Amino acid sequence: MKHPLKVCVFGGDGIGPEVTDQAVRVLEAVCERFNIPLEATSYPFGSNSFRETGVAFPEASRAAAAEADAVLMGSVGDPAFDHLPPMERPQRCLLDLRQLLDAWANLRPARMSGGLLDCSPLKADRVKDLDILVVRELLGGLYFGKPRTRTGEPGDQTALDSMVYHESEIERIVRLGFELAQGRRKKLCSVDKSNVLECSRLWEEVVARVAPEFPDVEVSHMYVDACCTVLVTDPQDFDVIVSSNLFGDVLSDLTAGLLGSLGVLPSASVGGPTSLFEPVHGSAPDLAGQGIANPMAAILSAAMLLRHTGGHEEAALAIEAAVDSALAQGLRTKDLLPRGERDNACGTKEFTDAVLAALQAHV
Repeated sequence: MKHPLKVCVFGGDGIGPEVTDQAVRVLEAVCERFNIPLEATSYPFGSNSFRETGVAFPEASRAAAAEADAVLMGSVGDPAFDHLPPMERPQRCLLDLRQLLDAWANLRPARMSGGLLDCSPLKADRVKDLDILVVRELLGGLYFGKPRTRTGEPGDQTALDSMVYHESEIERIVRLGFELAQGRRKKLCSVDKSNVLECSRLWEEVVARVAPEFPDVEVSHMYVDACCTVLVTDPQDFDVIVSSNLFGDVLSDLTAGLLGSLGVLPSASVGGPTSLFEPVHGSAPDLAGQGIANPMAAILSAAMLLRHTGGHEEAALAIEAAVDSALAQGLRTKDLLPRGERDNACGTKEFTDAVLAALQAHV
């Protein structure tokens, strides 16, 4: 008997549990269709756990994540705790989870589906062939650098954040970017701010040193501000973008905007033995409980889980094709429609039902 695919599920906060539940429905259905044994078990994590127990990331949840084949989670964050110092807020558990799993690379694919063309703010001819993979370094840079301080009295305070990168951290993410580009269109764009930042100068040097090992990959360099401009004017020029934690975070959100919504962008955080899969969007607490959140990013994150955990490529492609089918039918959640047309939006479950129906019909 096959070893079951052991998935630790963290629903998260706000709309997180709603969209994650739908992703699990799709994951269970496709695993049944492709005869993939699956064990998906939910554990407390995030602000809801913090509210109930005072701990955002309980020890039992830590153990479950570390022992799983993969973690599937919803977004975390709750404004009810914004009065706490940043390092004490429950959403800090996401950074703790990434460190626990040694998830040093974040993969954020942005692929235009024919059914999404009318949702993009750009003209169709600019985005119809859009297929970008942002490879973001995830455990270094400003988000983890020390010292991190705030000193002084109100009205005269000074804040300090540190951007710190070791050469080895840069090399492993750059090398992964090249390897992924080899399996795609063989173009890699390294994005930094080397005209200003010492970290970026080191980044650029590492890219130049590693590049000759991948002679089949076309390499380019851009400053992050210039990259933002070209992403809006000529997004189809990009294949793989590799960048630091901060810049990768910003650029990948921009690619979501090119598709029409943060609600469509999945992600995989990889590097250690257990990988993490989650939507790029936030917890959107103002939408929670209404059944209107877009489950597409969560469902596509489940597809990435199958692709990167166990190499279930056929099952992953089936999910992606089913999502494309639902979009082609004209199904749109509220975030994908202009303000004047949002009364015609479908709900979270309705969109997922269409994905499941497409799976049933075509698998």
